[in-house]
Amino acid sequence: MTALADPEERGALEVDPAVLKKIVEYAADTASATRHRTRRVAGLGVGEAGPSAKVRSRGADELDVRLWLTLTYPGAVRAAVAEVRERIAADLLRMTGRRLGRFTVEVDALQADGPARTDTARVR
Repeated sequence: MTALADPEERGALEVDPAVLKKIVEYAADTASATRHRTRRVAGLGVGEAGPSAKVRSRGADELDVRLWLTLTYPGAVRAAVAEVRERIAADLLRMTGRRLGRFTVEVDALQADGPARTDTARVR
C-alpha cells in the first residue's frame, strides 16, 4: 500500500456554484417554518415553488447568500429566519467546508398553516 501525498500536493476540491445553490435551497426548504407557494401564470396555478437562492463566493472559504422564501403565517418571522440561517450555515460547513458570510432574506409571502382556502367570488 502506498502512502498518500501531502494534502497540498494532492490537489483541491472545487464545488460548482450550482451545487452550493442547491445545498442552500434544500436546507431552507427543510426548515419547519418554510412553505412552498403556488406559482401562477395569468391567474392559473401551474405548480409550486420552494425557496430560491443566489450564492456568491466571498474569498476562499466564505459565501454570501441571498434567499427568497415563503414562511408560515402566523409565525415569528425573526425566529424562522434564524432557524433557516443556522440550518444553511451548518449544511454548508458540513458538506463543503465553506462558511456562511452575508445572509440576506426576502420573504415573498406568508402562507396560512392549515387547509387550503377555496377561492370565492370577490364581487356578489
